[in-house]
Amino acid sequence: MPLVTLTTRKNKSDEFKSAVLDAVHNALVAAGVPQKDRFQRVLELDAADFRFDTEYPDLAKPRTDDFVLIEILFSVGRSVKIKKNILEDLIGSLSRAPGLDPENVMVCFKETAWENWSFGGGRLLHA
Repeated sequence: MPLVTLTTRKNKSDEFKSAVLDAVHNALVAAGVPQKDRFQRVLELDAADFRFDTEYPDLAKPRTDDFVLIEILFSVGRSVKIKKNILEDLIGSLSRAPGLDPENVMVCFKETAWENWSFGGGRLLHA
């Protein structure tokens, strides 16, 4: 069960946010996540609350206000190859819709043990 958090600066359209979240979900599904396994949240912050370096680390061109941070929390066990495939699918999709420059996309994969998920009702299915 991946949990996706999209952080943007305020005033992004619903279409923009939906395009980003759809691209993330489609990349995860292509990597083996079930289609119905979709848990996402959006954090929209003022510029004063979402600060980022426009050039680090040695980008091809500076980041803009369209910068997005995508955090994907999922269970341990996915290989570097799978993560690279997710990134390739994701960046390709985001370049098309909503037309994001790849330099404006930061992705952070976070992993947790299977026994750390309670999908509902307080049940630990994998413990």
